[in-house]
Amino acid sequence: MSGHRWAARAAAGAAAVALTVTGGALARADDIDTLPAEEIAERARDALVDVRSLHLSARGSIDGTGEDMSINLTLDREGNCAGGVDMGDDGSVEIVKRGDDVWLKPDAAFWNTHVPIGGSTFDTILDGRYMKASADDPRLLEVTEVCDLDTFRELVTDNVGTDDLDTLTKGAKTDVNGAPTVPVTRAEGGERLTAFVAAEGTPYPVRITLRNGDGEGTVEFSGFDRPVPTATPSADETVDVTALLGRSVKPV
Repeated sequence: MSGHRWAARAAAGAAAVALTVTGGALARADDIDTLPAEEIAERARDALVDVRSLHLSARGSIDGTGEDMSINLTLDREGNCAGGVDMGDDGSVEIVKRGDDVWLKPDAAFWNTHVPIGGSTFDTILDGRYMKASADDPRLLEVTEVCDLDTFRELVTDNVGTDDLDTLTKGAKTDVNGAPTVPVTRAEGGERLTAFVAAEGTPYPVRITLRNGDGEGTVEFSGFDRPVPTATPSADETVDVTALLGRSVKPV
């Protein structure tokens, strides 16, 4: 599977996990641990839907494949993003998207694993540079989709009311990255989902864990409403994707 295909699946999986445990009115989180699990979930959902930008960090097996991977992206509702995907021995890809342009920098392991015929040539041509393309390039649509925070918001809002909130349980306050949170869990069949909701300030879901028969994964949200870095690779750091890959519309 290519890096950007996995990134898209990971992002969709992260949003799906979030909406599973977050089901109205947004309120202060200072007394959120006194609320029932269902209301905590509703407030966390609304907080996530209202955010304009955030940092997403996912690791483990969050897409049901059992493969251990990670994704780190800062993204916003205008479709800008910066970060990357790490697939361990299968390689990694750095991603930058700003406005109408997107830049990708796969490493040598990525090319060797996912493009066994000709991949080493692509790596040699790039020589540590990014390949640059238009954001609407059909070969890179899965990358541009994963970079858009509205993708998450739509997944969440489109699934409002589809979950059985009566299955949620609330745990005792616990710290996540040094800040107090209230865990809300849904256990069904062999799957266990827990959202850790901020107990101070806005009740954002700051960590979501998933455990099932395929393995386990963790998604963390942070940097709420902080802008995506504006820096983009310079011209001498890039190679045009058409010159590199030809005019095929097949994904890399």
